[in-house]
Amino acid sequence: MNELTRLTPPRGGGVKEKKRVGRGQASGLGKTAGRGGKGQKARTGNMNFIGFEGGQMPMQRRIPKRGFTNPFRVEYALINIGDLERLGLAEVDVEKLLAAGAVKERKDGLKVLGDGELTKPVSVRAHKFSASAKEKIEKAGGKVDVIVLPPKVTPQQRKAEEKKAAAAAGKPKLR
Repeated sequence: MNELTRLTPPRGGGVKEKKRVGRGQASGLGKTAGRGGKGQKARTGNMNFIGFEGGQMPMQRRIPKRGFTNPFRVEYALINIGDLERLGLAEVDVEKLLAAGAVKERKDGLKVLGDGELTKPVSVRAHKFSASAKEKIEKAGGKVDVIVLPPKVTPQQRKAEEKKAAAAAGKPKLR
């Protein structure tokens, strides 16, 4: 655990000190504090932020907004039949693919796609299979095992279930 007594400066030198402006002419940043003389950029409260267009309606507000992001989207980690052939495993599931580095991250499930050829029988456990992948695995003498994902519960559904459970237990209603 880090302690204040054990702190050391970063490799390659210490931390650069903050520039102190407006502290006399001898500092080199006195009087106008490095802002130059007069003009909008010399003033305090200068509207110098990203997206500011001098008072004109900014781009991010002019352009119409479209669509939405579905909070219940299910995104699958993808793998092709050809990749399974290259791995040479007899049994394949998400954990083994992660360990082998064939799949970078777990995501919401695993989907097997049919690109490539399969010559050896392989037992595959995944959440989804394309029709061609299923056909190629079974043709090679392998086994297809579909893992059923539990549906995602919305906050409204969860609240309704809690109310139902509370009513069944005879407790007062939740507000």
